[in-house]
Amino acid sequence: MTNQPPRLELSRLHKRFGGLIAVKSFDLAVYPGEIMGLIGPNGSGKSTIMQMIMGVVKPTSGSILLDGTSIEGKPVYEIARAGVGIVFQHSRPLRLQTVLENILLGLLPDSITRLRPPHGARARATAIAEECGLGAVLQRLPATLPFADLRRLELAKAIARDPGLVLIDEPFAGLTRGEVSGFAALISRFREQGRAVVLVDHNVKSLVSLADRAAALYLGEKIAEGTPAQVMRDETVRRVYLGGALTAHPRAATPSPAGPPLLEVENLSVTYGKAQALDRVSLTIAPGEFVSIVGLNGAGKTSLFNAISGLIPATGTIRWNGAPRRRATPGAIARAGIVQCPETRELFGAMSVLDNLLLAAQRFEATETASRLDWLYTLFPILKSRIHQESRTLSGGEQQMLAIARALMLKPRLLILDEPTLGLAPVILGQLSEALARLRETTDITILLGEQNVTFALPHADRVYVIEHARLVWEGPPARFAAEAGEGYL
Repeated sequence: MTNQPPRLELSRLHKRFGGLIAVKSFDLAVYPGEIMGLIGPNGSGKSTIMQMIMGVVKPTSGSILLDGTSIEGKPVYEIARAGVGIVFQHSRPLRLQTVLENILLGLLPDSITRLRPPHGARARATAIAEECGLGAVLQRLPATLPFADLRRLELAKAIARDPGLVLIDEPFAGLTRGEVSGFAALISRFREQGRAVVLVDHNVKSLVSLADRAAALYLGEKIAEGTPAQVMRDETVRRVYLGGALTAHPRAATPSPAGPPLLEVENLSVTYGKAQALDRVSLTIAPGEFVSIVGLNGAGKTSLFNAISGLIPATGTIRWNGAPRRRATPGAIARAGIVQCPETRELFGAMSVLDNLLLAAQRFEATETASRLDWLYTLFPILKSRIHQESRTLSGGEQQMLAIARALMLKPRLLILDEPTLGLAPVILGQLSEALARLRETTDITILLGEQNVTFALPHADRVYVIEHARLVWEGPPARFAAEAGEGYL
């Protein structure tokens, strides 16, 4: 493989968006017949690199060579013409054209004066469809296809022009376990055909089982490169994904509360279009319990929380305080005691810290509002010194504290925290951890925490669930996690 010149070579690739450095001095070589996997948490720069290769985004500096020829900064159509195909995460077929016609579109002459497919194009399109497992649905419209076939159609469109380099973004998102293996088999054929492949996916296990080599990114920089096994064993990679060494902090046993669980979720499923985001998930949470759900990005944590909060439709049963929950608006669900602090924080940037908090206190009397503000300022002292500062001017850690404080202002019985550590510095993680410890020790608030950072999620938890590829795959106390689930977490 490496006795050939690289099909793709990135050298000191750099991308800045204003004051944000999205990719920093990134180097990579991908060879014909090689599948290269790019892994990293959200915001690590993977998608930006793919967009720069394809010409969607122009690099700030650095070079991109395709078969030794510079392509950085060229228009997308020229890069596609040079031999680069891309499989986007979201399927975008022509809705009024059949599967065969969608593939034929990629075989049209590259000229405005010639709009008919060349001789043999229909046979070529049919062969591509059969290669991608679409031979039985050639005359069907995309809207009638199952989700897995829509992904296969995107793959077929990408290789219609016989590219030497194929970029594949999130190929396994929304697929069932069985469909993942079938799609991986299609991608592995590119190796046999001599194509170079760059693969990005949140499903790390599926990606590394398919890739020949992998590169891990964090905050725009490459932190490891090598075989998938080498990258997965790298201490820096494990620290980025897990947050550090897996250590359990046993908690004193507490008697099981009498009465029904505070929250019961039974066979909850969520789909986005035809993509399966959550697959028959069941869990219970007792009053006063701290439950952590750990899983990599894209595993289904946010979909689960949004379904519980009534923000997205779902099938299955949700029982709140022993009673089945009927149709209810997200506002009614929040007023009933289920309050979510979203991953995206959703602060009002032009409003002050105080105004963001008061917004959540509109149904309280002035004396109760003042009391809760005093309590929140003891929990997050930095907010008291920032009360008149616009929230958009706060640091990332301060914004996260404000988002949690605003959720607590609503007097939740169940507080849902979605990825509160995302993108935060270690010193801020320590402050958040101390705040959660005080909440756990001094209030009866039940907490449901969703985290990729295992070492943040474990210390406070009474129980831990592991979510993987839209399903819960493990449940138990934190002390058992390292022995039973930690090794296979990545």
